[in-house]
Amino acid sequence: MTTEQMPDIGCLKVSSKSSPASVAGAIAGLIKDGAPVEIQAVGAGAVNQAVKAIAISRGFLSPIGIEVMCIPSFADIVIDGEYRTAIRFAVEPRQDRAAAFSEPISDLTL
Repeated sequence: MTTEQMPDIGCLKVSSKSSPASVAGAIAGLIKDGAPVEIQAVGAGAVNQAVKAIAISRGFLSPIGIEVMCIPSFADIVIDGEYRTAIRFAVEPRQDRAAAFSEPISDLTL
């Protein structure tokens, strides 16, 4: 894990008070521009809003033929001199949607 003073440029910080629709618009805009998207959330309420925003952004992007995937991870950050654990979501365009669904779920080994 990495300790950071502040998020990378292009990282959207989401709080429990963030509007999921507004965050979704930012995600969709960045994805359309080809920019990488990282979302950072600290706390259950913020993670909830971030996940809603990712789901809403799929609705914005699907009609124009862009499917996205989300990769969650942990990040250690410093807020007001205090170490906290954030959840980071990397949101990326899916490269090959057909390959993701080519194998039936019942045949997958977990």
